[in-house]
Amino acid sequence: MKDALAIHRWLLSHQIHHEIVRLPRALTCADDLPAILHADPACCIRVSVFEVTIRGSRAPVAVVTTVASPPRAGAVGALLGARKVRPAPAFLVNSATDYAETAVSPLLLPPELTVLIDERLTNWQHPGDLVYAPTGERHTALRMKVLDLLSVTPGKYVNLRAPRHTTPRVPASRDARPVVGLPCRESPPALL
Repeated sequence: MKDALAIHRWLLSHQIHHEIVRLPRALTCADDLPAILHADPACCIRVSVFEVTIRGSRAPVAVVTTVASPPRAGAVGALLGARKVRPAPAFLVNSATDYAETAVSPLLLPPELTVLIDERLTNWQHPGDLVYAPTGERHTALRMKVLDLLSVTPGKYVNLRAPRHTTPRVPASRDARPVVGLPCRESPPALL
């Protein structure tokens, strides 16, 4: 499993300024970062892993967002054209990311893993703003500039603000709607 030391060494080798922060209490999941650090949830990064079914095959997909705006499975499925999207089970998260399931870092993810990055992460007023991210450990977090984090996080930038799936409704009476499950056909001609 990857940890804070692996991230620290990798960032040092790329000469990226960062800080590994010791947390005052244990992290149970990335959503706890704002409460533990007394930080704005929009400044705390989380990685959600989904199990996506496309064309009969299942694959894990990592989604990088903020704690303030967690991804919806429906939005991820719509972007990928998936038949089924669900949160990945712990064993799949651990094996696909090489991080502990509750504290997946956006850094050092395997190249074969599909990574989607919420484009809202690029809308910071000041590129030097600091963000916090998990390190794979329960007692540490990573603090670095958002611009630096995005420059070393591989993935595809996507719009996760897509509206929820809605079915267009035509104003009509309830009697005019077809019954679900029955084929819609013309009535047979009346026999005289």
